[in-house]
Amino acid sequence: MPATKPSMTTMKAVGNDVPHREPHPHPSLTSKPTRADIRGGTGEAEALFINGDTPVPTVGPGRALVRVRAFGLNRMDILQRRGQYPVPPQAPTTLGVEFSGVVVEIGGPSGSGSGSGSGSGDDGDGDGDDDRHRRHDFRPGDEVFGLAYGGAYAEYISVSAKMLLRKPAGLTHEQCAAIPEAWITATQALHLVLGFERGRSILWHAAASGVSVAGIQLSRLAGASAVYATAGSDEKCRFVTEEMGATAAVNYKSRGGVWAPAVAELAASHGGVDYIVDFVGGSYFQQNLDVAARDARIVLLGFMGGAQIPDVDIAPILLKRIRIEGSTLRSRDEDYQGRLRDRLEGYLPAFESGDLSVVVDSVFPWDRIQDAHRYMEANSNSGKIVCTVP
Repeated sequence: MPATKPSMTTMKAVGNDVPHREPHPHPSLTSKPTRADIRGGTGEAEALFINGDTPVPTVGPGRALVRVRAFGLNRMDILQRRGQYPVPPQAPTTLGVEFSGVVVEIGGPSGSGSGSGSGSGDDGDGDGDDDRHRRHDFRPGDEVFGLAYGGAYAEYISVSAKMLLRKPAGLTHEQCAAIPEAWITATQALHLVLGFERGRSILWHAAASGVSVAGIQLSRLAGASAVYATAGSDEKCRFVTEEMGATAAVNYKSRGGVWAPAVAELAASHGGVDYIVDFVGGSYFQQNLDVAARDARIVLLGFMGGAQIPDVDIAPILLKRIRIEGSTLRSRDEDYQGRLRDRLEGYLPAFESGDLSVVVDSVFPWDRIQDAHRYMEANSNSGKIVCTVP
């Protein structure tokens, strides 16, 4: 069981524009840093161990060395641990793509300025030069959180300063570590891939996952007419409707995996579902086509249910003019990820006001990393699983 099981919806943050700085010695002046490694390179959860003999990550221009206080777990971590995930060439072998911590060192000129053109809010307006400079102008002692290509299962991580955000004073490190991957992925799917339009309906599969918990909230914020969801238990269905604000949720397990008739009935007055976000693939592919509205858009973010789809009737793709697109985040270049990082920054006031909730299901100390992975593999969580680093 987790060491800590917080309430599903975490505390509201208190806004504070003054960066908090926490003194922390450089690792070269302390004991050798540690990280979580995989014995033999790949394996099951039992292969994970804390390696106490690791080098300090190097910090080049435009990068920051961060003392990690907490990191989030993601499904890709399990796949990578098993040797089943296509790790991008720029990623280190150490697991973990999201973290929260304290800046220890800045590695020279950062090339400040986001260059993303997206601004920090949803309207696409640009920022002034001062805002762009401050966005990446970090100093030792700054509390930050961010996204990385890998390496977060460690005491120290070297990361692009462009992918860091300032930690709000009212959010804990555990909460901030639960934000980047889920919320950036949900933002990418909703806005960059699907091109969500206000007044349309959307369906999120794996509704209690970190990405869908974020996506359900972002869909509401973006003005969805209806937010549907599928999940594997009545408890999870209640969670996403009562806690996260989904319009309705369907327990696919209680229906033998056949959820489409229930969703079709829910969406009948809309002529089907306008947008669908799917992590499952497999048997869901045909069902997605069945419930999709005319001119619907479907994004595939994974294939937990398998990549093979025999005996599929593809006629609805033509007859309903359905557009289907696959998308990944980790393999994207830094500029693309930076645009999403900037958009996430625009959501921070909503986290502070409580309009958006960071949902942390469970917190493990990182010396129980094996237990944390087993817990994720059991699919028992509603929200994010986080590990803390002392």
